[in-house]
Amino acid sequence: MIAVIQRVKEANVKTDNKIISSIGEGLLILLGITHDDTEEDISWLCNKIVNLRIFNDDNGVMNLSCVEKDFDVLTISQFTLHARTKKGNRPSYIDAARPETAIPLYENFIKEMDKLLNKKTYSGIFGAEMKVSLCNDGPVTIIIDTKNRI
Repeated sequence: MIAVIQRVKEANVKTDNKIISSIGEGLLILLGITHDDTEEDISWLCNKIVNLRIFNDDNGVMNLSCVEKDFDVLTISQFTLHARTKKGNRPSYIDAARPETAIPLYENFIKEMDKLLNKKTYSGIFGAEMKVSLCNDGPVTIIIDTKNRI
């Protein structure tokens, strides 16, 4: 799994010109799932994300996590994070999981985030044509790949 985590002042996702999810301050997560991702990847990644100390404390130092700030999370499926770009100019998405694999993992990722944050988190619609808007805070953008834990 690859996650692009963005600290945001606000974010929303639209489908058919209707906002389906929106958050204020918190995290926007773009999540790419590959064919060999597992529930272990979900657990490790969710724990890593909710405990990232990337929010400012009273002294303006990035020292607090999303849990400590009680901020919201918006997760968007993003198969293009697994694009292969070595050959030619047209990316290959062969490493992206097929929907029958990716959908249950995506849904379980969201459930795990709900559990760890002890509240409902927000999401896009898997496979839908979505428009994502955000106001990046900082900007702070972090990429985490579960295949690069060590």
